[in-house]
Amino acid sequence: MSTTINTKCFPLPSSLKVIAGTERAQAAYPYYMQFSKEDDERFWFYNSMHFPEPMSAFDVTTAEAAYCALGAANTRVHSLPTTLGIDYRIINGRIYIGGNAVTDPAEIARRTNEFQQRAFYYYEHWEELFAQWKQKMLALIRTAEALPKLALPEFEPLDHVRAGRGIASNHYLLDVYQKTLEGYFRMWHHHFEFLLLGYGAYLTFFDFCKKAFPEISDQTVARMVAGMEAEIFRPDDELRRLAKRAIELGVEDLFRDGAVPGDIMQTLERSESGSKWLEELAESRDPWFNINIGDGFYHYHRSWNDDLSMPFASLPGYIANVKAGERMERPIDKLMAERQQLINDYRDLLNSDEERAAYDQMIQLAHRVFPYVEGHKFYCEHWYTNLFFNKIREFGALLAAYGFFPNAEDIFHLTHYEVEAAIVDLMTSWSNGSPPRGPARWTPIVNERKAAIAEWARHETPPALGPVPDVIDDPAIVMLWGITRENLEVWLAAGEKPDSNEIKGFAASSGVVDGIARVVMTVDEIDRLRRGDILVCHVTNPSWAPVFQKIAAAVSDIGGSMSHAAIVAREYGLPAVVGTGTATQKIKDGQRIRVDGGRGVVTILQ
Repeated sequence: MSTTINTKCFPLPSSLKVIAGTERAQAAYPYYMQFSKEDDERFWFYNSMHFPEPMSAFDVTTAEAAYCALGAANTRVHSLPTTLGIDYRIINGRIYIGGNAVTDPAEIARRTNEFQQRAFYYYEHWEELFAQWKQKMLALIRTAEALPKLALPEFEPLDHVRAGRGIASNHYLLDVYQKTLEGYFRMWHHHFEFLLLGYGAYLTFFDFCKKAFPEISDQTVARMVAGMEAEIFRPDDELRRLAKRAIELGVEDLFRDGAVPGDIMQTLERSESGSKWLEELAESRDPWFNINIGDGFYHYHRSWNDDLSMPFASLPGYIANVKAGERMERPIDKLMAERQQLINDYRDLLNSDEERAAYDQMIQLAHRVFPYVEGHKFYCEHWYTNLFFNKIREFGALLAAYGFFPNAEDIFHLTHYEVEAAIVDLMTSWSNGSPPRGPARWTPIVNERKAAIAEWARHETPPALGPVPDVIDDPAIVMLWGITRENLEVWLAAGEKPDSNEIKGFAASSGVVDGIARVVMTVDEIDRLRRGDILVCHVTNPSWAPVFQKIAAAVSDIGGSMSHAAIVAREYGLPAVVGTGTATQKIKDGQRIRVDGGRGVVTILQ
């Protein structure tokens, strides 16, 4: 993004103050995450897509690892011509990000030459390299699963001594911790190996369509790649399968709203048909229940395998749908037929064989690469990240057992640097027989930081900071977050007309629906959704797929045409408007609203 200062400007970063009483919690974040005066010259936006809640000291590792890998993929590996990596800052627990644009024509030309040698090879060998990618990710997952359990015995086991191992147990605490952290940073490099190329292929086709067909909508272009098959949809597919099997086995009456999963499973164990259903459940759980109830960036967004209440809460509704004869599957056949018709209709409008050949090549590439844009999330943000947080939990349990803080979960209020320091403190204490110094230090700090997180959550934060950039051409920022020059103009206009009953955003999925708005700020609130409600949120994530069976439409603060909310809405045929910037602030829970997904407009009717 250009750093040229525009006359139109959001609040400057320096105007955003740390909330009184939380200064020490803010200072705990590493120095390179803090805003400085120089940052006033740049544009930033609040990444509520991935970080919709204030981040604890340890959880910001998810941002640190992600942007380190994203920048490397953009800047050093594939060498995107017009953009480098993404900088990030944190204030009051909220993560703001800003892109680094390349604007010098000579440098763009130099980087374009590099990009063509690198990216085009990936496009030509996509299937082969993607198959290799899956093997790398599965190997990384198995390595994380195989990391040893933590133990500090009173005496080193005699068999270790007699085997001449020569390394005491305390060393392995540091060894396992560093491998855990290293594996997580490594995972993010795998995550971005293909992602920006996927966005780039789609963005190239998108730009071609916009120039060739000036009247075409963003949504129509997006529908030309709808109907995908990707692993991220499998967990929801498995729930539907389990609902059908419950009916076939005659155990569907056990699944009631509010029933406790453990109680249901105990009852199922007492019958042959129930035991068969549990066998089906076990088949689904490995690996498809390794999906978090969030989007993989917060330690407390546990996986379905860790907490079965989320998937079990969805089963009564799915069972009712099956009994009512309702179609539960995504209408893939319909989506595929519609997309082919659109592709053919627009192809017929082209004027030359050269244009048609280019069009064919670009849409074929988009279809080849696009499933990765969603599919990788299951392996990376969900399966692997869940393993990562659970291993850190083991360290939390060990440190809590030695009095460093009251609960294992308290470890997530330390930075990853502080966690290593606490581990070394414990290693030293175990080795020399003196009490560790951590118990006197960490409990008050943890309590202070917990209070800061709670206080930050009570305050809104601006959707963007700094001058509006002249040019935005980072494919991820445009396609995923929906940050375009036009959209920023809409956000600024919304601030200038706070009493307007219209909110504008991206036209993500067509259709017009009136309904009751249910403003959902955290994943813990999704159980408030009732059939026919309109979901209003910062952003959705893959594990929310079951709610798309009951809602009438979706509205999000952030997101572009390729955000998860937009993709899933199209896949389920629901109207959606994304990238509104302020929907969760302007719409009150329970208000009646109208969502026009074709125009990208939300109207507050009450």
